[in-house]
Amino acid sequence: MDAITLLKNDHHTVEQLFKRFEQAGKRAHVERRQIVDRIIEEISVHAAIEEQVFYPVARATVPGTEDIALESLEEHHILKWLLLELVDMDPAHERFNAKVTVLMENVRHHIKEEERDFFPKVREQLGRNELNDLGGALANAKKSAPTRPHPRMPDAGPANVVAGAITGVVDRVGNNLSGIAQGSVSAVQDLIARLTGSDRPKVSPTGSAATRKRATEVRSATSAATEGAQETAHTVTSGAKATAKAAKAGAKGTVTTAKKATTATATTAKRAARTTSRTARAAANKTVSTAKRTASRTAAAASGSR
Repeated sequence: MDAITLLKNDHHTVEQLFKRFEQAGKRAHVERRQIVDRIIEEISVHAAIEEQVFYPVARATVPGTEDIALESLEEHHILKWLLLELVDMDPAHERFNAKVTVLMENVRHHIKEEERDFFPKVREQLGRNELNDLGGALANAKKSAPTRPHPRMPDAGPANVVAGAITGVVDRVGNNLSGIAQGSVSAVQDLIARLTGSDRPKVSPTGSAATRKRATEVRSATSAATEGAQETAHTVTSGAKATAKAAKAGAKGTVTTAKKATTATATTAKRAARTTSRTARAAANKTVSTAKRTASRTAAAASGSR
């Protein structure tokens, strides 16, 4: 599947979810919450693959897309904050529906601009094979893209590829961070290298020079990210392992402490039971003795009165 078709399919999926939300009753809180959860995931993944793959490739290979890509990044930034506020919002909250409505308006505006202004430029510049290669890179990026909004995470440059891969693994509760981060950066680097090769058709002398310069900058920055990706992912992995080890040790200590506390409590309870039993027997014996004495006195008194 070529890149433009893949991205348009994502747009269609999100639009269908919007329509389902609009058709759901205002008091259908459970259904609306479920739909919004799907919307959050779909937009988060879609925005991530555009930022990690589509935008940098377009900026490096398609003249006239720089401003459109930068504007799109800003629109994504706003959308992520809206999504983040919706993640844990109660669907019965008075502003839930209003917030989703604003989200839908912004996304629809963003989709319209991309499909009207951005996508045609990319399709015109790149050939069928190149669009298929780009589509394959987008599909691969989806496998490790974040499924939740992270507005504070880098959204441009090679740094967002590394951060996005690692965050995506965390969102999906997966492993093998280093391999994913390294592979994602390398994939974007290789794709840009292929699309800006010497056999590429030139749009114009000026445009070609600018494109080659931009591609060189992107490849250079991406190479730097590649070198740091392994170390970054290793640090995250080591931290996760250390945290898991500490949690395991803490859990073991908690269990041991609980066992000791249970044993001590049981011992105390037994002692208390024995003490209570002795006290009860003494009290019972005393009561019986008192009753016998009282009965004896009563009997003596009765005999004297006769």
